Amino acid sequence: MKVVVYEYLTARGLVTDPMYAEGRAMRDAVAADFAALPGCAVVTPDADDAAAFAAADWALVVAPESDGILLDRCRRVLDAGGRLLGPSLAAVELTSDKLALHDHWRARAVPTPATTDRAPTACEAFPVVWKPRDGCGSTATFLLRDRFELVQAQALAAEEYPGPMILQEYVPGVAASVGFLCGPEGNVPLLPTTQILSADGRFHYRGGELPLPPALAERAVSLATRAVACVPGLCGYVGVDLILGDGRDVAVEINPRLTTSYVGLRALAADNLAAALLRVAGGDVRRPVRWHDGGVRFASDGTVVHATFKSG
Repeated sequence: MKVVVYEYLTARGLVTDPMYAEGRAMRDAVAADFAALPGCAVVTPDADDAAAFAAADWALVVAPESDGILLDRCRRVLDAGGRLLGPSLAAVELTSDKLALHDHWRARAVPTPATTDRAPTACEAFPVVWKPRDGCGSTATFLLRDRFELVQAQALAAEEYPGPMILQEYVPGVAASVGFLCGPEGNVPLLPTTQILSADGRFHYRGGELPLPPALAERAVSLATRAVACVPGLCGYVGVDLILGDGRDVAVEINPRLTTSYVGLRALAADNLAAALLRVAGGDVRRPVRWHDGGVRFASDGTVVHATFKSG
C-alpha cells in the first residue's frame, strides 16, 4: 500500500508562515504512523505531485482552509485520479465556511454561537469575537471587549487578512476539541483535548492537554458527535472545536483535515492511529481505539512537553 501525505506549508517551503511548525509536526507525526504499518510506503511530496497522487492508494491532504487552499488541493488529488483520505469536496467547502456551517448547524439544532457577516460597530453588546469567515489558526481573530478594542482590531485586521470577516457571540468556557475518525459506516470519537490558547484576546494556539476530566469529556463527545453526524461526506480525520461553558456548550467549527491535536493523541494511544484511520475510512468501526492510562501535554510545534503513563 502507498500513502501520500501532502502538507501544504512544508511542500511549498513556506518556512516564514506562522503555522509552518504546526504543519510540519502534523506531517511528520502521521507519516511516521503510516510508515510503521507493515507493507506501507509513505510519500511526502515537496510539490503538487499529480503523479504521486494518482499512484497512491490514499492521499491525505493537510492545508489551511483559508482562501480555498484546502479545497483546491483536495480537488487536485481527485483531478489526478487519486483517492482522498479525507472529506468530500462538498464537506470541505461547507466546513471551511464558518458562516455556512453556522447556518447548517442552526437548522439542525446543533448549539453554536450566534454568527453574522455584518461589520462590528461601537454599539455591540460586548464582548464579541471578530474573525475571518474562512480563516485558519488565529489570523485576524479578536476578542472585542469594548469599542476601543474594536478600533485597534480594525487596523490589525486590515494588515493580517483581506477577506470577509464574521462577527460571533462570545461564549466563555473551556476551549476543547474532539478528533474523529470518519468513514462510511460511522464516526469514531478520539479522546477530547483541552486547547491551550493565549490570554491576550487573540486566541493564539499554544498546544493542548489530554484527556479532559471525565465529566467534561462526556459533554464534549456528546456535542461533537452531533456536530459531525449532520455533515454529510466527512471521511478520514476531522477535528471539532468546542466551548464547554457554565451550563452551555457550543460547537464552534469543524476542521476538515488533520489537526495539531493528532501529535498529542498519538502519544497517548495504545494503537497506531494511522491504522485505525484506514480501518474506519474503509468501513470498519467495530474496533475502538485503545488508550494508555495517563496524560499528555503538547506544544503547537508538535513537541510533547509532558507525558505520564500509568502501569497496569
